[in-house]
Amino acid sequence: MKKIEDYVVSIQDFPEPGVVFRDVTSILQEADGLHLAIDELQKLIQDVDFDVIAGTESRGFIFGVPLAYNMGKPFVPIRKKGKLPRATIERTYDLEYGTATIEMHKDAIKPGQRVVLVDDLIATGGTITACTKMVEEVGASVAKIIFLMELEGLHGRELLKGYDVESVIKYAGK
Repeated sequence: MKKIEDYVVSIQDFPEPGVVFRDVTSILQEADGLHLAIDELQKLIQDVDFDVIAGTESRGFIFGVPLAYNMGKPFVPIRKKGKLPRATIERTYDLEYGTATIEMHKDAIKPGQRVVLVDDLIATGGTITACTKMVEEVGASVAKIIFLMELEGLHGRELLKGYDVESVIKYAGK
């Protein structure tokens, strides 16, 4: 049987020279790859006490929704600014060349709830750190943070000290 790493296509020098792009869509294009990805992520949280799963737009949705469905938990989308119709809270964070803002519905996560955050990849950690701040702002706590892939060379995990963080696949480089 293939390992999840076998489904990842690596593209050299994309989006710029010296970068190896790890393409998550290659996992999604194979039914067995998608099944394995969900199974491996679910193993990371099977023994965690939590109330809700929240995932970041858009690949956190891809992995977070089936996890929530499998585990009988609600799913909360964390979206780019301006995409949600009700009252929201937001966080702005730094990107390599500028800033981005994400938001979630103010009433989506209740005070006291324990939240699992899901995304496909951790690189610099800016997006997921902004997510942790929003979860805590509404009076909830982060039970665990999970990723399908981690680019260890970008040190994103350093921003998440004090949180329980796990990745299915770890790549040493950027």
